[in-house]
Amino acid sequence: MNQWLEDQARVRERRGLVRTPLARGVDHRMIDLASNDYLGLATDVRLAEAAREAIMTWGTGATSSRLVAGTTGLHLELEHELAELAGTDAALVFSSGYLANLGVTTALGGPGALIVADEQCHASLIDGFRLSRSEVKDFRHNSVEDAAEKLANRAQPRALIAVESIYSVGGEAAPLPELLELAETHDAMLLVDEAHSLGVAGSGTYQGRGAIAGTRLAGHPNVIVTATLSKALGSQGGAVLGARLVREHLVNRARSFIFDTALAPPSAAAALAAIGVIRAEPWRAAAVHHNAVSLAAQLRPALERLGTAVEHSAGAVQSIPMPSAEAALAASSAAHNAGVRVGCFRPPSVPEGVSRLRLTARSTLTPSEIEQACATLRSILERTS
Repeated sequence: MNQWLEDQARVRERRGLVRTPLARGVDHRMIDLASNDYLGLATDVRLAEAAREAIMTWGTGATSSRLVAGTTGLHLELEHELAELAGTDAALVFSSGYLANLGVTTALGGPGALIVADEQCHASLIDGFRLSRSEVKDFRHNSVEDAAEKLANRAQPRALIAVESIYSVGGEAAPLPELLELAETHDAMLLVDEAHSLGVAGSGTYQGRGAIAGTRLAGHPNVIVTATLSKALGSQGGAVLGARLVREHLVNRARSFIFDTALAPPSAAAALAAIGVIRAEPWRAAAVHHNAVSLAAQLRPALERLGTAVEHSAGAVQSIPMPSAEAALAASSAAHNAGVRVGCFRPPSVPEGVSRLRLTARSTLTPSEIEQACATLRSILERTS
């Protein structure tokens, strides 16, 4: 085994895929285009105060699983408010978004289920598919036609279509209305991962409430939503939202809910406070989109000269294709040294041959920060080509 570990380390080194967790300091000089704190709430004093009050009331941890002694009034209130925000009948909170995806896919899957999944689904969904022991068929990214082909003449009595509403790396939106029609036609469940949508997507009075809020998908019996509380909501945890019957099934069958210690009360309280901010301050979600457009516009001319472009984004994520994993790592390191933090995505986070930089627009970015960051990135990218 030790020889195998050494061999694996050499392979990672040779392919430019070595990863090292870097401690993030409290450095206000860094321009953050890497984190998922889309609304700038992770350091918001209102969330911190809510978490402090929860600590004084409930303690720092939940003490046990939800079905033993881990459920508090905060958990139930958070579930009610999440369902209200997204327009679903019910919600169930997990201790992470990863566990929410594992829980729903394993509880709904099994030998009698077919899972038809977009080829760019997040790893947490893919792991859930594998653990569910379902038959899984991937369809081409955002291709409703290919998904329909995979569903045609299925042998299994149950079917689940799995997608992300806004994809985590490329930032593209899924064709949700068409996918819902497909689910209705085939008596399938449509599972929509809103990790990068909740708090960001939505329009009009539904600004920031997610991609399904205010649409025909909200509250539809064939739609199940998963979400994380650790991105736009600035806290920690995850949730599954849908019909009450789905919630009841998960409470009784989702192993990542039943056997896991409940979400810590301070995180639940912070997420509750974040929901209040989203409702009261829709300008934050609007600012995310404004800043995303500004980032793309300032980078586009330089990238077009290099034969590439910022890929179209429906939310906060801006994706820049890179020629190799090594080039992506070199560019992100150079940006960090110049005071700009960007995401570096290499296999296995992305498929082979599609390494990229990922920039995330946040509501709290100033015009001068965007201008400075883009000037830095333009210079680095021109040297990378």
